[in-house]
Amino acid sequence: MIKNIVFDIGNVLAGFVWQEYYRSFGFGEETFEKLADATVRSELWNEMDRGKLSDDQLLEGFIQNNPSIEKEIREVFRNIKNIIRRYDYAIPWIKELKSRGYGVYYISNFARKAYEECGEALDFLEEMDGGILSYRVKLIKPSPLIYQLLCSRYELKAEECVFIDDTVKNVEAAVKEGMKGITFHTLDQVKEELENLLAG
Repeated sequence: MIKNIVFDIGNVLAGFVWQEYYRSFGFGEETFEKLADATVRSELWNEMDRGKLSDDQLLEGFIQNNPSIEKEIREVFRNIKNIIRRYDYAIPWIKELKSRGYGVYYISNFARKAYEECGEALDFLEEMDGGILSYRVKLIKPSPLIYQLLCSRYELKAEECVFIDDTVKNVEAAVKEGMKGITFHTLDQVKEELENLLAG
């Protein structure tokens, strides 16, 4: 029996809109692609979420990935407030699930800089029963340890949890730990799959 709903944040409860954010600076297509490769698409991005490196170390690492766009990298990372977009449905959905007696938690690969600078888009967090942001625990999905940590910290049973994420490998990792899993494609699709699980 499902008692707890565990959400990813990016592209589930809030939008990770890095493409739109980068394009807002008016860069040409070639510069945009170079920026993406040096930052979001690089292995270093995972380290940003892991939280073991300082902002200065991360910035220098992104610049080392492509020194020819140092100016643009510094410009983009001066303040990343608009890299996360608020989803209006997040709080009503969370409140509705809680009103039905479900625990509502989160596990998200999330950088400290994003958490501190994108607070307006993360207003739903205070409505939830708890959760784990990767930078705080120095673990990132799909490590099995991050799912185990959520369960131990909040005294949850994995088999009583359903995990919702937009990344297949993260859902598969949760399922291996005993949770049910749903891959997020659209809000309607997820709500339908979730209701079917809860009714089961």
